[in-house]
Amino acid sequence: MKKRRVVITGMGAVTPLGHDVEQVYANVVAGKSGVAPIVGFDASRFPTKFAAQCKDFNLARHLPPDAAKHYADVGLNSRFALAAGREALIQAGLLDCPKVNRERFGIYLGAGEGMHEFETFVSLIAQVFNPKAPLKQSIDEATFIERGLTTFNPAREYELEMNTTIGHLGRYFNILGPNSTCLTACAASSQAIGEAMWQIRYGDCDVMLVGGTHSMIHPLGLTGFNLLTALSTHNEEPTKASRPFDRKRDGFVLGEGAGMLIIEELEHAKKRGATILAELTGYGTTGDAFRVTDSHSEGRGAIACIEMALKDSARGREEIDYINAHGTSTQVNDKVETLAVKKVFGEGAYGIPISSNKSMLGHLIAAAGAVELIISVKTILNGVMPPTINYEYPDPECDLDYIPNVAREKRVENVLSNSFGFGGQNISLIVSRFTD
Repeated sequence: MKKRRVVITGMGAVTPLGHDVEQVYANVVAGKSGVAPIVGFDASRFPTKFAAQCKDFNLARHLPPDAAKHYADVGLNSRFALAAGREALIQAGLLDCPKVNRERFGIYLGAGEGMHEFETFVSLIAQVFNPKAPLKQSIDEATFIERGLTTFNPAREYELEMNTTIGHLGRYFNILGPNSTCLTACAASSQAIGEAMWQIRYGDCDVMLVGGTHSMIHPLGLTGFNLLTALSTHNEEPTKASRPFDRKRDGFVLGEGAGMLIIEELEHAKKRGATILAELTGYGTTGDAFRVTDSHSEGRGAIACIEMALKDSARGREEIDYINAHGTSTQVNDKVETLAVKKVFGEGAYGIPISSNKSMLGHLIAAAGAVELIISVKTILNGVMPPTINYEYPDPECDLDYIPNVAREKRVENVLSNSFGFGGQNISLIVSRFTD
């Protein structure tokens, strides 16, 4: 069966550097940082006291008043997704389009949590916790259950489920087709985009709302990543904490947000007169089969993933003009990603500009790949490649062209966007300038 071509016709974003695509891209190109001390809870006793938060986000600025009121109490992840999704649908001309068969219009998200009941949970634990008892007996389970059944909000409990967001999106935007969620850590939204592309290619649907959304900036999320020693502890200068590929990098910066795109079959888009922003041409997906938190030291999963995406796109190695790196600012990831790029592109690797948006946005976890793909599309459209900020101390093991500190102009035809997640999930997407 001949593969149908898949194009991008709409994009939306809510990030620490802005709550719409134009603002996000302008700030990224300018090399601004969205990292700051944490607000919303007391992080003073954590090893990491900063994050990249979506400051001043208000759903009422993105949805009509009645809708904003209706969704005011849903998970933060769902609120981000509703705002970014509406922006993408408006750009694509699909918000109220009667010409589209809604049963062939689907949703595929890489969605993580948007914590709701944490304060209630902690308060309840404090009421039933006995610090003098042995650890296994320190919680009075019977009292916890009794009070929990009268204390917790059932609607908010539902918001803890990862599939809740696609339910909200489907209902609000009247999307009736294939409806899926995946949570493959940092690769989630890129995987959702790639698998949705396959569904369109092979005729399962015509249009998909795809992307990712996540917020882990709460005490449990911060505790978990600090225990893994994955976060930077550069508390003195938070804006300089995320420093991908720099020799003095000491971990990533936790971020939050959403990135949403409309992807659709080419002829479907042309028939309804949509403006085509770019074309999705390649998708690669592999597993490391290695450690939960570390990439394979020889980059075997990442190498195979990039090669699969190149083959799928029918683009040669020499046709990749820019790489939007996973670039987390951890010692292992940056070294292994650099190695993988060298193995795939050989000497040509030294001639490909690379940058990490996480140096400015922080790591949006499940939403990271989608936002980075949006920035890749804007790079193709505008001819300006974002920088990797905070690059000050070259690492002999990371010796490629990381577009240090200042954006660079260049005509870009094809972008490779990498997402490598905890657990060994590897996703590579290739997005290309559209030519008919």
